[in-house]
Amino acid sequence: MNPVKILIVEDEPEIADNLSALLGSRGHKVVTCAEGADGVARARKEPFDLLLLDVMLPRMSGFDVCKLLKADPKTAKLKIVMVTGLGRMGDVEEAFRAGADDYLIKPFDSVRLFKKIEKVMATP
Repeated sequence: MNPVKILIVEDEPEIADNLSALLGSRGHKVVTCAEGADGVARARKEPFDLLLLDVMLPRMSGFDVCKLLKADPKTAKLKIVMVTGLGRMGDVEEAFRAGADDYLIKPFDSVRLFKKIEKVMATP
């Protein structure tokens, strides 16, 4: 898989750091933000190929971030994978309604993460 420029919006520093290190080790360029509004601003400011977006964020939910980015012509083509905690009923359906391209349920392993990224990036 070719290197991808990835924005991670995740409010848990440990998870953001782990994802960043894992993705960086595969040659991807990674930027992290801890809040939804920061993620929206960053995505509008510079081009990314993929957004890994936590559902549960302070102040602005991942669903709201997804809706805003998909509604903006400048960021509408950004691939978005929503990341949700196991057992949160309805999150997957809500993610697709918000415009997400796919979802990942925490906890997940690196194999599943990379397969999701490959699948999403291969979709036109």
